[in-house]
Amino acid sequence: MTGALHMIKLVVGCDTVDELLQWRAEQGGPWILRTRQTPKRAAELIDGGSIYRVFKGQILGRQKILEVRTVGEGEASRCEIRLDETIHRTVPTPRRAFQGWRYLTAADAPADLAAGENGDLPPELALKLRELGAW
Repeated sequence: MTGALHMIKLVVGCDTVDELLQWRAEQGGPWILRTRQTPKRAAELIDGGSIYRVFKGQILGRQKILEVRTVGEGEASRCEIRLDETIHRTVPTPRRAFQGWRYLTAADAPADLAAGENGDLPPELALKLRELGAW
């Protein structure tokens, strides 16, 4: 993910990546994230950027951003961000609550976990182990 500009957003209604995936399995069509405003740096986001997901105060995963577009006009305009279906789990990284979304530089983005690296550890335990330097 070197050099790419990313977005970070809180997940509301799901506490884990698995819950989000379960919710998604019940949906149809492309994975679209809707926001009120279109990011001014949309071209940078679709050039290799991802949306990093915050669950209960921790970044736990990311999805590649495929498209950013504005729909509607005037007061009714909204932004639709089409995402890749795959969620790449990341190193659990604490993040304070915020409203809306924020940009995230490649230098500040948490690394992806290697396949099977996190095992079945709860995210809170994985974070504590990393904070202690035990993992």
